[in-house]
Amino acid sequence: MLRDDLVRILPTQRVLDEPIELAAHAPDASFYSLVPQAVVLPQSVEQVAALFRLSHERRIPLTFRAAGTSLSGQSITNGILVDISRGFDSIDILDGGRAVRVGPGMVGARVNRVLKAHARKIGPDPASIATARIGGILSNNSSGMCCGVEQNAYHTLRSLTFLLPSGTCIDTAARDADEQLRHREPALYRGLMALRARLLADAALAGRVREKYRRKNTTGYALNALLDFERPIDILSHVLIGAEGTLAFIAEAVLDTVPDLPVKHTGLLFFETIHAACAAIGPLRDVGAKALELMDRASLRSVQDKPGMPALLRELPPDAAGLLVEFQAECEAERDDLREAARGASARLRLLTAPAFTGDASEQAKLWQIRSGMFPSVGAVRARGTTVIIEDVAFPVEQLAVAAVDLTNLFARHGYSEGIIFGHARDGNLHFVITQGFADANAIDRYARFLDDMVELVVRRHDGALKAEHGTGRNMAPFVEAEWGPEALAIMRELKKLCDPQGLLNPGVIIPDGPRAHLQHLKALPAVADEVDRCIECGFCEPQCPSRELTLTPRQRIAVRRAGGEFAQHDYYVMDTCAACGMCATACPVGIDTGSLVKRLRHESHTPRQEARAVQVAGRIERTKRLARLGLRAARIAQAIFPTSRLAGIPRPAPKRPRTAGDGADALYFPSCVSRTMGPSAGNRPLPEVLIEVAARAGVQLHIPDDVEGTCCGVPFSSKGYTEAHAVAANAAIERLWRWSDGGRLPVVVDTSPCTYGLLHCEGALTPVNRERHGRLRILDVVAYAHDELLPNLAVRQKQASVVLHPVCSVVKMGLPGRLEGLARACSDRVVVPADAGCCGFAGDRGFLVPELTASATRREAQQVDGGHGGFYSSSRTCEVGMSRATGRDYRSIVYLLEEATRPAR
Repeated sequence: MLRDDLVRILPTQRVLDEPIELAAHAPDASFYSLVPQAVVLPQSVEQVAALFRLSHERRIPLTFRAAGTSLSGQSITNGILVDISRGFDSIDILDGGRAVRVGPGMVGARVNRVLKAHARKIGPDPASIATARIGGILSNNSSGMCCGVEQNAYHTLRSLTFLLPSGTCIDTAARDADEQLRHREPALYRGLMALRARLLADAALAGRVREKYRRKNTTGYALNALLDFERPIDILSHVLIGAEGTLAFIAEAVLDTVPDLPVKHTGLLFFETIHAACAAIGPLRDVGAKALELMDRASLRSVQDKPGMPALLRELPPDAAGLLVEFQAECEAERDDLREAARGASARLRLLTAPAFTGDASEQAKLWQIRSGMFPSVGAVRARGTTVIIEDVAFPVEQLAVAAVDLTNLFARHGYSEGIIFGHARDGNLHFVITQGFADANAIDRYARFLDDMVELVVRRHDGALKAEHGTGRNMAPFVEAEWGPEALAIMRELKKLCDPQGLLNPGVIIPDGPRAHLQHLKALPAVADEVDRCIECGFCEPQCPSRELTLTPRQRIAVRRAGGEFAQHDYYVMDTCAACGMCATACPVGIDTGSLVKRLRHESHTPRQEARAVQVAGRIERTKRLARLGLRAARIAQAIFPTSRLAGIPRPAPKRPRTAGDGADALYFPSCVSRTMGPSAGNRPLPEVLIEVAARAGVQLHIPDDVEGTCCGVPFSSKGYTEAHAVAANAAIERLWRWSDGGRLPVVVDTSPCTYGLLHCEGALTPVNRERHGRLRILDVVAYAHDELLPNLAVRQKQASVVLHPVCSVVKMGLPGRLEGLARACSDRVVVPADAGCCGFAGDRGFLVPELTASATRREAQQVDGGHGGFYSSSRTCEVGMSRATGRDYRSIVYLLEEATRPAR
């Protein structure tokens, strides 16, 4: 069996071949899907070399996948899928940040976060950088908004370590790297030299290669490497950039970095026509604009009705177009120069409205929201069963306007009325988005005719590139010859044969399997649930998911539902290990919260008796809490007598809450059930006592209602799918908060962030009366309240030298990380938020019931936490328990830091 061979290479847990695991890994972000025979998770070059040998012995195709965000079908297979996302994530800063050595499994944005301390970043800046991994960025020669050609992966490559299918591994930084290649791979070495000579002898083709690579182009292999370099080792290393994993495995790379320009001057310019907008590209680029994002009228129309969009968008004439323009500089002293450049260039343009540039970060974010909302806006309204296809092409800038109009006409001719066009106009790079189903032959033929006409338009009419930055993949492989001609394709075929003689490495990608290969293995997106049917399986959600390295990610949970079969509702994979934290929605282009689906599935799994019991519990919270405190006390005793992993870290029960006076109160304090049930860690006073004390120190009187004990926000019931019980608890909470706050007169302070978030977003469970009350209540999280109301009235007397923060999911979703860090900065000299900080997976009780979820979710963050800090802080007791377990450090509420820093000298 294949599994037997694989487990001789890899640990058992790193070989995935259960039907649910194969279905989960079948799709990538493209509109293609293949079910692998097995998924493997190697961690070393030696393991990959062994997989190459097995592939050859068994004649089984082998394909590498990094993040699976590729849009052209580069990372799917019906052979062995080699997932490098759980390994190869090394990073080493070189030359004071001027270069970085990085493994292919490292997420691009993670690299940039590490480089930020040096005011540097990697050159490629794809829109998927928060998810895409270095292996995919290199293998697709990704670029992006500001990257252009000069700063792409090809041009910023310093060296790389590669492994050929033959088993030869070479670090091109070695002084004798070229000699190693000549000695160990003589046929490949001679072949590369011969191909270089062949291309140089063809003056017409060589000239065409040079010309086309002055612009963005990722169609086929990087033939420019045969002209740019003389040594075969340099040729090969650069051919591997953009080779989409079809020639070798990139095990490590050293990239030159580029300045991270923090000073920005941003504006949105409107023009009467797209011709006028394109005519402005040259003048704006010539005065230094780093970003020039073109948006046609259809793309602007697609976002104009979204919340927060400028009213002006709805008033634009039918043929208008926009340019989002951004100037960037290294230091604040250069801001006046940016303003002058923008002012001078704009004055010479014919604009529909006066130019309005801003240096304010929040206003800049709003402008970029217009641009970033276009792709999801189409995805959100597409018909069920269809997918969103986003393509990228490139034209000579001087032909961009005509080409954009031609594309619009092409949409109309083939019935894609929803099609929109936008893109990186500075580089002549246009993205277009259409929606397409593949349910029957007519739909497939329609797409085929459209694609044929698009190739004619891009290549024949405008001499453009069919792929500018997304890679050739499966969908453009049959058209490589149309763009490059037969001789260039012949050279590419020879490159493939030289590196991969058996043709088993990612077959069907770049080198076509046939003229209609792009119409095979098309992905079906059947409707399965209202909560997730808009998912296009882009994978942006995956880095946010706490179960991503344990069972499934949100994309994979949706994929197995779409695949059907008995495994689609596998409890452990689909429901038990989902934290239902909602963090996936924060990264999803169309805002999908897969946790909402899981909550419904949990609800549907309950028996009527279980639902009735939950309602009963929701109505008797005070009794439940008393039992919980008894349970904690018993668990602590059991832990002392019979230590077990599941009882480790069980908190002690909370003492009685402090009594407060209601007369003259400035705010209502609603301690969460967790704060009223779980006591603090050893050596700490109860959180309610500490918050009341620090508030009084700031001249603020907080009041805890006398009858607070029987009140719960309802979040525990919601997360478990007990819909009726959640409604009972939430309505009771809002009724009491309304009464306690004197009809909304007093603000309500909640000391546990998940509970704050639950109260803020419980409208759907409320009666009409309580919904109206809810809208008039001011419910404040303790992080925001302490930062905005308490800190300004307190004197910081003693600072911690260094503290570590864990921003919980609800803090992120409420937009409060900045205030959490602001509090910490006021009370300490150094604030550390681990680069891999994310959802801890504790999820109320998951950390007790499924402790392996929290262990997996916190592993990377915990590795970045050491003992050289004065304190560790968060804003949720259960998450603090989870992080304390993971790190062996005492995590506490941020309130403790504020109290200790402002404590009067004794």
